Amino acid sequence: MEQYNVMGMSCTACQARVEKAVNAVEGVTGCAVSLLTNSMGVEGTASSKDIINAVEKAGYGASLKKGAGLKNSDESKNSAGSKNNSASASLENSLEDKETKAMKKRFLASIIILVPLMYVSMGHMMWNWPLPQFLDSNHVAMGLYELLLSALVMVINQKFFISGFKGIIHRAPNMDSLIALGATASFGYSVFALFAMTGAVLEQNSASVMNYMNQFYFESSAMILTLITFGKMLESRSKGKTTNALKALMKLAPETAVLIIDGVEKTVPVEEVKPGDRFAVRPGEKIPVDGIVAEGQSAVNESALTGESVPVEKKAGDKVSAATINTSGYLICQATRVGEDTTLSEIIKMVSDAQATKAPIAKTADKVSGVFVPAVIGIALVTFAAWLIAGESFGYAIARSVSVLVISCPCALGLATPVAIMVASGVGARSGILFKTAVSLEQAGRTNIVVLDKTGTVTTGIMKVTDVLEAEGISKEKLLSFAYSLEAKSEHPISKAVTSYSKQNSIPLIETSDFETVAGNGLKAKINGKKVYGGNSDYINSVGASFSKSIEEKIKELSFQGKTPVLFAEENTVLGIIAVADTIKEDSAEAVSKLKELGLRVVMLTGDNEITALAIGEQISADTIIAEVKPDQKASVIKGLMKEGKVTMVGDGINDAPALTCADLGIAIGAGTDVALDVADIVLMKNSIMDVANAIRISKSTLRNIRQNLFWAFFYNVIGIPLAAGCYVSAFGWTLNPAFGAAAMGLSSFCVVTNALRLNFVKPYKSNRTTNSAAFENTTTLENNTNKNKENTMKITVKGMMCQHCEAHVKKALEAIDGIESASCDHEKSLVTITTSKPVDEAAIKAAVTDAGYEYEGMLD
Repeated sequence: MEQYNVMGMSCTACQARVEKAVNAVEGVTGCAVSLLTNSMGVEGTASSKDIINAVEKAGYGASLKKGAGLKNSDESKNSAGSKNNSASASLENSLEDKETKAMKKRFLASIIILVPLMYVSMGHMMWNWPLPQFLDSNHVAMGLYELLLSALVMVINQKFFISGFKGIIHRAPNMDSLIALGATASFGYSVFALFAMTGAVLEQNSASVMNYMNQFYFESSAMILTLITFGKMLESRSKGKTTNALKALMKLAPETAVLIIDGVEKTVPVEEVKPGDRFAVRPGEKIPVDGIVAEGQSAVNESALTGESVPVEKKAGDKVSAATINTSGYLICQATRVGEDTTLSEIIKMVSDAQATKAPIAKTADKVSGVFVPAVIGIALVTFAAWLIAGESFGYAIARSVSVLVISCPCALGLATPVAIMVASGVGARSGILFKTAVSLEQAGRTNIVVLDKTGTVTTGIMKVTDVLEAEGISKEKLLSFAYSLEAKSEHPISKAVTSYSKQNSIPLIETSDFETVAGNGLKAKINGKKVYGGNSDYINSVGASFSKSIEEKIKELSFQGKTPVLFAEENTVLGIIAVADTIKEDSAEAVSKLKELGLRVVMLTGDNEITALAIGEQISADTIIAEVKPDQKASVIKGLMKEGKVTMVGDGINDAPALTCADLGIAIGAGTDVALDVADIVLMKNSIMDVANAIRISKSTLRNIRQNLFWAFFYNVIGIPLAAGCYVSAFGWTLNPAFGAAAMGLSSFCVVTNALRLNFVKPYKSNRTTNSAAFENTTTLENNTNKNKENTMKITVKGMMCQHCEAHVKKALEAIDGIESASCDHEKSLVTITTSKPVDEAAIKAAVTDAGYEYEGMLD
């Protein structure tokens, strides 16, 4: 999608005119114009030159946003470094609220002139306020005084006339056309009355002089322009607030990076960082670009991107993202993605594109807005003619028709949808929910069925130990030690789960020999000269190890719970069972509950066997569980469900991509694969399905807000136009002064925008994350006892540390010692705080510090 700036638009009629002109260009497949940001997104093969020409022929101005890449132009040859930032700078420039400042100046100048005008036209004429001698009783002078002051207000607000009459000339009248016609009619008729008055003065016809004096509408034309400027100033100020979320995202980008060149730190502008460069990040600094941790360990605050307030631990090999904050340790990272390729830049682009697109619900308002202005001009003409035919004076008829022109507000209709979309997409971005388009934002709220992939979406996708059950007469320590020693040499997910669990609980590792993997069954090796086996029940049976009835029943029980029981045996003796499972995410069950509260049907879809699927599905209380579905069959299942309602598919893997594309709406978990993220309509930055509920909740609130805006916009015009035309005069005696009509018109748009800003108060669901006790309820006191001593701390004094580099060296040396979980260094105090998971020999600590090139001075009490 190519992004353009559009100049000269004043209302939704302008927006519709530009869209129509660009859509008519050969090669354009889609065009969306945003009145809020004065921008345009165009899809297709048409050249930029043809598109800009089409906009200019329609009576407006256009330019390609810098950095967007001009088609068929030398501008596309700009250097990569400048291109990376020019697009962001252009977007930031387009979001700058320049309009409010200009409107404020015009309003203040207008009100300064309007006050003395109103003093004469209304204060003196209605309440007989005193006048200077040269005006008192000199009606022609008073008329000239009003003419000059109202003309000054018209000059100050000439933009309305230039835009309005240009629209009429191009046969595309807009809101400014209504204002210009109303003000011109009031001013023109008043000039006519003033000249007619001069004739009455010559004839010394005082009655006619007073009659013409009462037909002056100079103050109305000035008041119309001033009040509409005030209304548009309020509207502009509110519109500026709708882009606050996007502006805040853009301000997150750091401006500099600390590169490490030949071992020396050098601070450079962030645009000079290239993929492969190594950079340093000190505690408290923002990470400048996306990268991978090469050295060091720290906790990184990623709330700016994900909305998650808890810092995430990072170590060598972990990914880091631009604009996140390093909270503690010193990190050395290698750049992987820079400029427009960073996660932050992609988020900004995604939010910006979503705000530039249109939701289907906007089409009704667009159709009405397209014919609204011509229809209002027609109504004003009919009103004028009708009152003349009814025998009213020319001045009365003019007043009624001018009231019709200035009270009509196509902007309220046109702003009803885009302001809500813009605010909602910003709310989503702050919570780590990225709507790619306005269509996806609307579609989420129309969802009837939510389909959740199991692995990696409902569950963590990582095997964990859930149960440790020793056989009668066997100690738990022996079972875990033998299991750890056997599984440590395997890369199987089950082996990794057992190994990780054993390390966490400080289980001793025993030397093994003759290790062998038995494909599809298990493992075997020798420990202390005896054969040891690990695997499923069939394999353990096949090697001659028999197990009791109680163990057999436990195997069935664990299987029905969706767990995988692994048996371990020494020679012919069964040592016990260690069960592993892909555990449910902490907030999955709570998230499903929230989805149901929203009135949605929840379906869990998986390729796992039915027993495992039923166990997981029951734990999260899914309405429907569909198991044993192959990747290529998922799309067919989705198509079947789409016959029952609007379907949203949630997944994270490559095998979910066809289903994400097929569904009415695809949502990708942020920790998923690039393929899933590319094809999805909504991306969740946090790896939690609670945000599925949040996305749908935001969408439903947005749809409700849009409907409110559209109702009040239609209601305002349906009630206001007949009132202005004088339809209620005979029944109730109600008429509307043109100045009050102008004030009502400005305030109607302001109210619509303000109502949309209420979406900022939509609060996302917060998960009550607690430890998944069900997963560990059968583990023994061995785990509890080891956890009690897991995190002991000690403090040591180390001399010779001079900077953060020194701290990083000492930290790395100490954390390499078995049992030391983390080391926090302070070179200014020569202090190191060590956290251990088990007792550590002081001699090992001293040796590590000395080998690193520093002086160990001892342990503090």
